[in-house]
Amino acid sequence: MTEGKASRRRGLQKWLRRLFAFLPRQQRFAIYRSFVDCDPTPSERLVLKIAETREELEACFTLLHDAYVDSGFMKADPSGMRVTLYHALPTTTTLCAKFDGQVVGTISLIRDSALGFPLQTIFDLTSVRAQEGNIAEVSALAVHPSFRSTGGTVLFPLMKFMYEYCTTFFDTRHLVIAVNPNRIEMYESLLFFQRLTANVVENYDFANGAPAIGAHLDLRHASDVFKKTYGDRPLRKNLYNYFLRTSLPNIQLPSRRYYTTNDPVMTPDLLDYFFNVRTQGFSRLSDHRKVLLHSIYDLPEYQRILPPVPIRPGKGVQLRQHHRYSFKCPGQVTLTNEGKKHHFPLQVVEVSWYGFQARVQPNVELPLNVWTDATIQLGRNDISVVKAMAVRDKINGFFFNVGQHLFGN
Repeated sequence: MTEGKASRRRGLQKWLRRLFAFLPRQQRFAIYRSFVDCDPTPSERLVLKIAETREELEACFTLLHDAYVDSGFMKADPSGMRVTLYHALPTTTTLCAKFDGQVVGTISLIRDSALGFPLQTIFDLTSVRAQEGNIAEVSALAVHPSFRSTGGTVLFPLMKFMYEYCTTFFDTRHLVIAVNPNRIEMYESLLFFQRLTANVVENYDFANGAPAIGAHLDLRHASDVFKKTYGDRPLRKNLYNYFLRTSLPNIQLPSRRYYTTNDPVMTPDLLDYFFNVRTQGFSRLSDHRKVLLHSIYDLPEYQRILPPVPIRPGKGVQLRQHHRYSFKCPGQVTLTNEGKKHHFPLQVVEVSWYGFQARVQPNVELPLNVWTDATIQLGRNDISVVKAMAVRDKINGFFFNVGQHLFGN
């Protein structure tokens, strides 16, 4: 599409949105919901999966670039791709929709990390962080122009994939978004996102200075809201049935040996290709972000492709010494007191080479610096039995040192 045609189209859309804005809010929401068309049996030609190969990731980033340039959310990049540092993180998952093998839709889910979230630079997440559960920012949504006016042929399956992945694999309770004011009502009316603030941020650097509104969805309560609104609607209008009751064979969920909660795909070669070869993403980082990146990718095979860590004279750089993995798996510790054994169930949420972090029931206080027997179900067929000692009591769980590696068996 030429720049002139794109400009005229945006002008027409702006004029139509102004007319639409004169309608009462509930009437506008009703109109949005009337557009819902979620096919419970989409074409077998449609496949939804995690983008994991270089070709899939490049197609996603290219589709995203073209959509953002067309919308005015970024300037054209020489690479023809929109790749951000968040795409480099092991806690970010990029989902894609493929039709006849071609990527026609994409969306990225960004879990919390040392870099935080893109939107937290302009929106306060204190109230969301105060609640239980992990947070993920929904970002980088794009649908191929050929499928934008086909009644949600790609968009709704992609949204269902996102919902299913977050609630079953990504260990996510809260979704947050930063979207253009022209698009916020779609998320409010269809998915029941709640605004983080009533004010519009007029200049969001992450979207080329476009205005943005932040919003939040608590997935723990979403099913009840969906049921109340959509429960009695016809099948193709029923997002409650679609998101929570319908099984789409088109969705390819990841296969995992361990009960991990994210799906990192960025190998050293992929990071090098996207952030050193095709773009200058790594070289443009601030010194602080370079240090953080090294703390996330501390394995030796990544060091050759990461940007050098700046070290000022007389000052060292403190980096995390061992890689950490996000988990959600059951386990228990056993304490022996006066010849009697006491068993305490726990849920492991993070594992490193020399320890793990776990949550116990609210009324349980484990003694610190006392050796216990720990049994951890790392995966369906992987159980680790180790000596463990609780050495730190934190709000988000006890941290245990272990006598031998959890993955030693």
